[in-house]
Amino acid sequence: MVNKTMNLRKILIVFGLPLLLILLVVLLTKSSLFSQHQHQLSIGITFDLLLTVPFVYFLLIRKTTVPKTTVIPFLILGVVICSAILPPENQYYLSLFKTWGVPLIELSILSLVSYHIVRAIKRYRSNSNGSFDFFTTLKHTCREILPRPAVIPVVTEIAVFYYGFFYWRKRKLRTNEFSYHKDSGTITLLVAIIFIVAIETVVFHNILQKWSTIVAWILTCLSIYSGIQIFGFLKSMLKRPIAIANGQLFLRYGIMTETTIDLKDIVAIEISSKAINSDMATRKLSFLGELEGHNLIIHLKKDYELIGLYGIRKTYRNLALFVDDKMTFKKHIEHLLHE
Repeated sequence: MVNKTMNLRKILIVFGLPLLLILLVVLLTKSSLFSQHQHQLSIGITFDLLLTVPFVYFLLIRKTTVPKTTVIPFLILGVVICSAILPPENQYYLSLFKTWGVPLIELSILSLVSYHIVRAIKRYRSNSNGSFDFFTTLKHTCREILPRPAVIPVVTEIAVFYYGFFYWRKRKLRTNEFSYHKDSGTITLLVAIIFIVAIETVVFHNILQKWSTIVAWILTCLSIYSGIQIFGFLKSMLKRPIAIANGQLFLRYGIMTETTIDLKDIVAIEISSKAINSDMATRKLSFLGELEGHNLIIHLKKDYELIGLYGIRKTYRNLALFVDDKMTFKKHIEHLLHE
């Protein structure tokens, strides 16, 4: 009880003090003093919200386990509040920060993430027994240096572009790895969706441009971005095979869904393509659900979690999936279970 009270007190100090400073600054803008010295106080308020408050927060967390990058939300909050409370004619320094400071922060975060990923890759290469997976490494890295709410969105965006445009080297399967994209028809379906999106984008752009050029380009940009995401999802399926290692079964469906199962919790692996009723007990590994078939059903002793896009979690006891070489996959796991 005492420890909980102390932890609560620390949380209140760490987050309460910076928020109190922000509140005092906002109240200052509502006072008559601000009306009389608007220009001078606007400069002070800008520096307080963009520098003083984040620095105070940093001092409060520097000896804790809280990621130092959580300073960034306070910077963003400072930018938003400054934009809202300061008169437009007194936002000169705020505009400078938006123009130069924000891009510099974004570049710094990207550099920091890249540095930690490179370090993780080097650790993997020094350990020949390891099995490197970029998406998993990226998640672990971002959890160490980013605020928790930002981890999944950042990881997803980086992974989409990495698998879509940077990872072109052919992925050779090891004896403990299994593909699931060659015979399932999913790749063909996703390619077809990309072509449909491209065609509809051109058609709707021409139609909407007659009404509003801005709306037409907004829709076009959104459609292009959607196409890029689908392409990244598609490529990730080729680069993230199902794997068995260290007594665990790593089930992956690109970067869209994944789950890890302890082999000792497997009751049976059923070769079956019969229709299933998706519910709390039975799920499909594929994010496409009933649009994609399956040829295996894994039955487990206890509930596990299936993690989908943007960290959405679903529990299951039975999992239906498609594996290209289903017989070898089944025999491999059964052999390990009987060792």
